[in-house]
Parts: sequence; structure tokens; C-alpha cells
Amino acid sequence: MENQTTEQPAQSEQSQAVVQENTSTTEATTEVSSQEVNFKDLIPESFKEEKSLSNFNNMEDFVKSYLHAQKLIGTDKISIPNKHATEEDWNEVYKKLGAPEKPEDYKYNIKDQDLDQAQVSEFNKTAHKLGLLPKQAEGLIKFYNEFNNNIAESQEDQAAQSQLVTETELKKEFGPQFAKRLDQAKRLAVNSLGSEFLENTFLKDGSRLGDNLSVIKAFSNLADKLSEDEIVKGEGSSYLTAKEIEKEINELTQEGSSYWSKTHPNHSKSVQEVFKLREMLNSE
Repeated sequence: MENQTTEQPAQSEQSQAVVQENTSTTEATTEVSSQEVNFKDLIPESFKEEKSLSNFNNMEDFVKSYLHAQKLIGTDKISIPNKHATEEDWNEVYKKLGAPEKPEDYKYNIKDQDLDQAQVSEFNKTAHKLGLLPKQAEGLIKFYNEFNNNIAESQEDQAAQSQLVTETELKKEFGPQFAKRLDQAKRLAVNSLGSEFLENTFLKDGSRLGDNLSVIKAFSNLADKLSEDEIVKGEGSSYLTAKEIEKEINELTQEGSSYWSKTHPNHSKSVQEVFKLREMLNSE
């Protein structure tokens, strides 16, 4: 029993020594690993002055850069021309990027009726000179086409609004003679300036020339002075002159006519006709 008692402390001392040794080793390893390695110290002396290596601060970045460079080896590379490059030098770059050989080689996935082929031809020449890629050229064509369409739609909407305003104003001013005077004014305007010019000319206020209030009134006043002209009267015109209106009123209101007899079956009709004729006469 006494021998067993004296052996236990010896084993305990050995265990403690092992633990202390392992702890010292771990601490030493930790101390070494915690020390930061200076990447520049790893560069051989003969390469330390290389400027390209000054961009790296650690081995990980250096390895990544090296692997990336290896992947590029064997791929097509395009050298960017410097400030002394000629137009031919740049054309070579454009060709490598995918620019067509000739202006005629540009093709667009757009409906032909939406494009003015003469304008497209001129655009292709400029696009080829600038070295535009087919996708870039088509993008510009589509933008320009949509831009013009939007302008045309906006112009049509504004012209329609102006036409409505013009008609409203003329009805107030011309009264019952509105249809007659408008027709005469437009006949004279078309024969003087042509329908295409009147329809396709837009003024600053957004109205078409042929629908502009001032223009119509001017031609209407001129038409009054040329009322006997066949251009103004038109074929088959049912318009009455002031003398003709007065003549019809006198005939309807002569003594003994239905206009004066309330019991006559045509009395109401005669009264209404005279009323309309007098309105027409007063609006002249």
C-alpha cells in the first residue's frame, strides 16, 4: 500500500510536464501564424523595382491576377490605338468588334414601310464611317423612328384640337351662314394654295394652315367679294344671295298667303320658312 501511494505523484508530475510542453508549442505556433507576412519581402531582389508588382499587397491578389492572365492567353485581343492612330487603324478595330465591311451590309429588323429608304441609306454611310456595330445602328434607327412617330401623333392631336376650336369660333361668328361661308372659304383656299399645302403646313399655334381661324376668315371675306365667281359658288351650290332671300320672303308673305291665315293648313310651315329666311338674311 505504501508503494502505491508514492507512485501517483510521479505520474502526475509527468502529465503536467506534457501539458506544459504542448501548451508552449501551441503558443509558439500561434505567435508565428499571427505574424503578418510582408508580400514585398517575398519578391526576389531582381524584380523588386517592377512597377506592376507594386499593385499587390498580399499573395492572394497576386495569385488571382496570375490565373486571370493565364486564362487570357490564346484569346483574341484588340489593341486600342493611341492618339497618333489613323482612320484606317480605327477601322481595323471596328471590324474586329463586328462592324460590317460596307454600309449596305447594315440590316434592320424594322418594317420597311416605317422607314424612308433614302434616309436609311444616308444613315448607313455615316454609321459605317463612325464604325457603329449593327446592334448600335439598329438601336439608333429605332429610336429616331419612334421619336418621329411620337412627334407626328402629338402634332395630329394638337391639330385636331385647334380645328375644333376654330369651328366653334366660326359658328359663333357666322351663325346660320357657317356651312356656306366655310365651304366658300375652303374652295377659294384650295384653288389658290392647293389642298396638300393647306393640309401639310402646320403653324406655330399647332393648327393646320387650312384649319387656322385667321386664314379661314380671310378667305371667307375674300370669297364674299368674289361671290359670283364659279370657284367660290361651286357646282350645284344651293346657297341663296341676299336678293334671292328677300324675294322668297316677299312671295311667302304676300297678301292672302298662308302666312297670314292661321286657319290655313300650311300656315305653320310658311311662318317657319320665313323665320329661317330672315335669320339667313340677318347673318349676311
